[in-house]
Amino acid sequence: MTDNAARRVAEIAVKLGKPPILRLSVEGGGCSGFQYRFGLAETVEADDIRTDGSGASLVVDPISLDLVRGSAIDFVESLGGKSFQVTNPQAQAGCGCGSSFSV
Repeated sequence: MTDNAARRVAEIAVKLGKPPILRLSVEGGGCSGFQYRFGLAETVEADDIRTDGSGASLVVDPISLDLVRGSAIDFVESLGGKSFQVTNPQAQAGCGCGSSFSV
């Protein structure tokens, strides 16, 4: 998780009164076969993989980790809007919105 993404997670968590823990998971579906899901987590599960930095944590469940290993999570602001984005070296194809991919 980039520093920019961690700062955004911390900002959102403060506004919502939640811990600064971003959960990234992968689900079936989307335009290309799999889609990323982001949400604030209340707790870290025992089997989660956790990384900390810049005031926030990123947690990923073991099944999703196989599909996002080596990825970078960033928070991007552009004319098209604001969003968390995943740069996934395992993705062989993706959709235009960046939230769906295939391996």
